Amino acid sequence: MAPREARRQRRTAETEVAIFLRLDGHGEARVATGIGFLDHLLHHLAVHGLFDLEVQARGDLHIDPHHTVEDVAIVLGQALDEALGDRRGITRMGHAWVPMDEALAFVAVDLSGRPYAVLDLAFSGPSIGAMPTSLIPHFLETLAVHARMNLHARLLYGRDDHHRAEALFKAMGRALDMAVRLDPRRHDVPSTKGTLGP
Repeated sequence: MAPREARRQRRTAETEVAIFLRLDGHGEARVATGIGFLDHLLHHLAVHGLFDLEVQARGDLHIDPHHTVEDVAIVLGQALDEALGDRRGITRMGHAWVPMDEALAFVAVDLSGRPYAVLDLAFSGPSIGAMPTSLIPHFLETLAVHARMNLHARLLYGRDDHHRAEALFKAMGRALDMAVRLDPRRHDVPSTKGTLGP
């Protein structure tokens, strides 16, 4: 079987992003976006999803982190979509409950080929480190669109925004790990339609 991996790049007047993603990895991550907390969250995504992930990004951070966060999500979503190929034989759906100290997050994904995001995320402060908390749902919505997946994510509780965000991305990694797995009993596309997508 060919390796389930992808290299994607995006260059605009605002950012330059290069990503390598291997689905059947060991959780090894090398991430440098210029936004420390985004690096931290992507590292959790890789470690708990058991993906090998390399992210290099340069953006107009002298303006604000928005373009960089958005474009990293675009390229990561495209890499995930490409690495999945025709999605034949995958488990397709996955979910995870993840605690982080006093915080608890839930994420469910369906790699259906139909992008949709339902998010119930509340943060108490405007930013964590140099990353505005408003960009966390935007990152997930953008990722869902470009990965062509249905994503539901909820932060149930927690006092510390850092813990809440960590729990969320750990849960995202665990849910994706479940969904991308190949089921040896399945040799076709996991859909009664015989195809995935709209």
